[in-house]
Amino acid sequence: MRAAVLGKPIAHSLSPVIHNAGYAAAGLDGWSYTRIECGAQELPALVTGLGPEWAGLSVTMPGKEAALAVAATASPVAAAVGAANTLVRRPDGSWYADNTDVTGMVDVLTGAGVRPGAAVTVLGAGGTARAALAAAARLGATTVTVVARRAEAVAQLRPVASAVGVELVPAAWSDAAGHIRADLVVSTVPRGVADPVAAGVDWGPSTVLFDALYDPWPTPLAASALAAGRRVVSGLDLLLAQAVGQFTQFTGVPAPVDAMRAALAAARR
Repeated sequence: MRAAVLGKPIAHSLSPVIHNAGYAAAGLDGWSYTRIECGAQELPALVTGLGPEWAGLSVTMPGKEAALAVAATASPVAAAVGAANTLVRRPDGSWYADNTDVTGMVDVLTGAGVRPGAAVTVLGAGGTARAALAAAARLGATTVTVVARRAEAVAQLRPVASAVGVELVPAAWSDAAGHIRADLVVSTVPRGVADPVAAGVDWGPSTVLFDALYDPWPTPLAASALAAGRRVVSGLDLLLAQAVGQFTQFTGVPAPVDAMRAALAAARR
């Protein structure tokens, strides 16, 4: 059986390291996991042309919306977020879409001590921010402050917020530092964007930071939180957590999490 991660660019992806280590640990000798360079426009033709030996696909940027569109059925969370990072082959040959970014984010944030009903601030309004809204809802948040550089990007998140049942409160990027005293801060912005914010942060007494980046690490924002003694979760933590959910759906067997974690750690040394 085969599986792969689709994205563009994709050469940097560590997903094969995680999944192939899982296959080895679980004794799935006939399984393999690879990378496929694929943009959003190419995704539908590629997916529909795959043979029956393909059990599942991980999907990263920029194809998550296209992945949802190509699926015959989807999980409620993928439909609500409007994006899928997971495609699972069904017995009838069709594809089922899911979003394990959301469940993975909930798992790592709960493990970091985020409590139900936490006040949440999200930096950025792109694809990862969609998953963050859904994760916040699952963690019991009723409102989420979204701090972004473009008001129109925040407006595009409103249907997602409505679908997952949270109130979206927009905030200007110039005020970002003032919104980082929340119980949970989720930074979804690209490399370098939040660096100027880090210099002026007054961290809340119990703030947990999730920074979706992991290379290079720590980011200036993460370094600031660590220096203040705050809990920090990285994109590497999410990479593992979302892969664990995919592994089980692809193979039908429990994920050997310790082996997958160890392989990821070794690849980052």
